Amino acid sequence: MQTTFRPAIMLFGALTLAVGVLYPLAVTGIGYVAFPDKVRGSLVTQGGKTVGSSLIGQSFTSPGYFWGRPSATAPMANNAAASSGSNQGPLNPALVDAVKGRVAALRALDPGNTALVPVDLVTASASGLDPEISLAAARYQAGRVASARKLPRERVEAIIKAAAIEPVLGVFGEARVNVLALNLALDAER
Repeated sequence: MQTTFRPAIMLFGALTLAVGVLYPLAVTGIGYVAFPDKVRGSLVTQGGKTVGSSLIGQSFTSPGYFWGRPSATAPMANNAAASSGSNQGPLNPALVDAVKGRVAALRALDPGNTALVPVDLVTASASGLDPEISLAAARYQAGRVASARKLPRERVEAIIKAAAIEPVLGVFGEARVNVLALNLALDAER
């Protein structure tokens, strides 16, 4: 019996050390060398102060800032500890009501804007933490932001264009902007 347990325990200990300690340390070390910014959470600093992460959406509510996608996380928006979607399908009456309410709120805050509201401004993402919005969503908000900041709309459009992230290899994904980077670029305009 001892001849059976001893090799099993030795193998268990060796695999625990290899897979539970050495492998994670090696992967983390390689990450720090190859991708130091990502390993540290892609934190964005300004003036020596951390202002957010380029990978996690932040909640902006002022009319002078671009707003990201709605967050389905609770009890507060963009709560990484509660990251999950609402699991509401397109025919769910609660989702339909939520979208109608978000469209009405956007229209009320920018009554002169008669453009179609981009879908990513009124639907929550699966994670509830999306840091990016489509160019259409950014352009939809350009008038409100320009008015609140007393900037020419053309200048705000130019900031959007400069912050645009193109699809990978020109075909994978869609053009988009990081909301935090866009708002920081706006703040630099002062």
